[in-house]
Amino acid sequence: MEDGVARAKLNPDDPERFVPLRRALGVTSFGLNQMLLRPGQRGRIHRHERQEEVYLVLAGRLTVEIEGEPHDLEAGELIRVGPGVRRRVLNLGPELVSVLAVGGATPHEGRDGLAYEDWDDDDPRPPQEVPLPEDLPASQLRSA
Repeated sequence: MEDGVARAKLNPDDPERFVPLRRALGVTSFGLNQMLLRPGQRGRIHRHERQEEVYLVLAGRLTVEIEGEPHDLEAGELIRVGPGVRRRVLNLGPELVSVLAVGGATPHEGRDGLAYEDWDDDDPRPPQEVPLPEDLPASQLRSA
């Protein structure tokens, strides 16, 4: 792999409930964890002083209690919980729940990307100034 690039794979069979991903990937600007909740498992009631969190449900049905009020999320749904708000995650269903939790505490710095027309281009520009490339022809697509 190139310097500045790391790779990991989510493991739905991991025996741990809380799988830290930040360190494995070398992420330094936000938290990143996989949570695996088996039927009946739940997390602690907690809040953060500065950090906001986003929970993305990858599989199953997650219940997030916000200040004691339950909110159900299906696979593909997300919820953001701000700092100072108490929350708890739990699995009330019969199946494994897999969640990707992302948290951060510093303001987002948007629009810092630079785009290139092709790999030989040495003149980066703001992404909105570089047109999207044409779609690949069907002959270049991989078969399943």
